[in-house]
Amino acid sequence: MTFAPEAALEAVPELEPEHAAVIRATLPLIAANIDAITARFYREMFTAHPELLRDRFNRGNQRRGAQQRALAASIATYASHLVDPALPHPRELLARIGHKHASLGVTAPEYRIVHEHLFAAIVAVLGADVVTAEIAAAWDRVYWLMATTLIDFENELYAGAGVTPGDVFRETVVTQRIDDPSGVSTFVVESADPSRPLPDFLPGQYVSVGADLPDGARQLRQYSLTNRSGDGRLAFAVRRVEAGADGPEGEVSAWLHDTLGVGDRLQVTLPFGDLTVDPAAGTPVVLISAGIGITPMVGILEHLRACASERHALVLHADRSAATHPLREQAGELVAGLPTARARTWYETDGRMDLSRIELPADADFYLCGGAGFLQALRAQLLALGIPSDRVHFELFTPNDWLLDA
Repeated sequence: MTFAPEAALEAVPELEPEHAAVIRATLPLIAANIDAITARFYREMFTAHPELLRDRFNRGNQRRGAQQRALAASIATYASHLVDPALPHPRELLARIGHKHASLGVTAPEYRIVHEHLFAAIVAVLGADVVTAEIAAAWDRVYWLMATTLIDFENELYAGAGVTPGDVFRETVVTQRIDDPSGVSTFVVESADPSRPLPDFLPGQYVSVGADLPDGARQLRQYSLTNRSGDGRLAFAVRRVEAGADGPEGEVSAWLHDTLGVGDRLQVTLPFGDLTVDPAAGTPVVLISAGIGITPMVGILEHLRACASERHALVLHADRSAATHPLREQAGELVAGLPTARARTWYETDGRMDLSRIELPADADFYLCGGAGFLQALRAQLLALGIPSDRVHFELFTPNDWLLDA
């Protein structure tokens, strides 16, 4: 439980001077064409490897273009730091990507598939006359510096979990389903093999869930754990994603709500994720969430109650209404059971969450989870209040491209 592979991300390799000069000169060109490059990359890669779209990548994010933007931002951010070390360190970017990859079972050979199709897309979009051997070599170097760092980090995550790279899926059985008045359903699973109980985890981590959909696809989604660690069970809450202007109905959330009940089997990964609370720390925590972003906060509160923690906890949540507030009763009971915890909730009729009107505990660690707009606004408020960035931790349930150049 004290395993800390993030330390391996502190040292960023140095880019050779000749490559650095090329990257500085071509970053604007790559940036101006990155949307076309990444769109072509994914299209060609999925044509050559349809199993990746069917069984590995989030088809909903692909339809909305969210994954393309995340890939573009991550590579551009990493390249920018290589040529200008004064820019914010990419450790948080790399840690988020590495934990997500580990939760999907990504292994080193897949980086070669990405490399092949990404560089073919760069040449196709920019033209072979533009992408000279010198330019190709410089960007190839950037890619493999980033890829090698991630591969090493992910292998450390696998080693910390006691598994070979990629061996993260476990067969489980649903032992309980709890349908919340808000429309969210919590699924509690245990190992299908009693001799191999599910592992312990850190408060705030998540699992990937494998859904075997009617069209034969095996789609994966991540859900935060909402129970305490230590009893061989994993609990995660799922909000059904309704069809709307932003896209179609969530195929995995709908499948889970419509088909999964007590006694059914489900493939779930070992827990990963870096939005975690240090169980040994005693500093105050401020848990800030919106909508379904409350789920990791409930998991953190379950941990604090289970260990009879005396840490001061301030729980702040925003939602449309009491009726849509996920896990409201569970969160309320947890706060009531912690003598050093207090909570405040904002609904639409109350206006927006304003931290300047809240007495924030000194020296607290801040944990944020919610939609992109909410996180942008709350991070800006914390910055304006003088909260150091290294005390602000966040999680987004979609590819977090907008965070990468923050």
